[in-house]
Amino acid sequence: MEQIIRIETPTPFGIGTANSFLMKGDTLSIVDVGTKIPEAHAALAQGLKAHGYTFEDVEQVILTHHHPDHIGWTDAFTNATVIGHGYNDYWLRRDETFFQYQRAFYKAQLAEEGVPQLYDRWVDKMIREVDYMGTTPLTTILRDGDRVPGHPHLRAVETLGHAQSHLIFVDDERRYAFGGDLLIGFVASNPLVEVPFHMEGARPKSQLQYNASLKKLASLQVDRVYSGHGDDVTNVQALVETRLKKQHERAMRAYALIDRPLTVFELTQRFYPTKLQTELGLTLSSTLGQLDYLEAEGFVKRTMNEEGIAYYEKV
Repeated sequence: MEQIIRIETPTPFGIGTANSFLMKGDTLSIVDVGTKIPEAHAALAQGLKAHGYTFEDVEQVILTHHHPDHIGWTDAFTNATVIGHGYNDYWLRRDETFFQYQRAFYKAQLAEEGVPQLYDRWVDKMIREVDYMGTTPLTTILRDGDRVPGHPHLRAVETLGHAQSHLIFVDDERRYAFGGDLLIGFVASNPLVEVPFHMEGARPKSQLQYNASLKKLASLQVDRVYSGHGDDVTNVQALVETRLKKQHERAMRAYALIDRPLTVFELTQRFYPTKLQTELGLTLSSTLGQLDYLEAEGFVKRTMNEEGIAYYEKV
């Protein structure tokens, strides 16, 4: 049986530390590689050294998703192949076409949500911090159901919502999964508004995707999730149920604040009156997610005015 070794790395983000997992089997692999800051590089080096390895010994980097605290040090593993969801490559390759599309996407999204133009500066803040990300592109793209090269007992399971690149890696026989940020023990993951994979089509409804991904995880009947942050999750079914219940309760609190047709921005002002100024992107994503959920459940309806601004009202 493969040995799984957790290596914690510091991040510059509020989440605290991030986890990487070294897998010692026929292929020496690491799942996720921290943030591209010197402190994380040092932590990875020390974690590898403690078990008799260097960066050069690792044969494969496996990515759960593209967020900077997970793909930062792909460049450090100079002899490794890099595998993950194809969406990772937009950042790893620094795809300028994608970045331009992303900027236009977020600007249009803010306008649709009724955000005043004085907040246009937030477009840049809503774009991921590429300086914290690696530049070594994918060698192999994994899709839902694919077996992981070098570790055929693991299969990739697409679990979108927190990220449009999110995969977990499941061992059905040993009943565990490398879970990335799908399920974290000490905090609920944010379903973030992101550009659709192929830069076309409707905005992904991240909250609905995330709920479906949680239910998918619960159906897998795994006993342990090696989480991207914090300790392993061993109460998987119960925690999924708790997360879904609390999300529903949060949506109903938002619903109670709707007394007339409101934009996403107006509801965010009511729901997050203190956080709005400092965390506009996160709070708008959260409010939009609750409205997507309420619309899907038949509690609210969405209409567009002549200026292209969306309004939500109770049914």
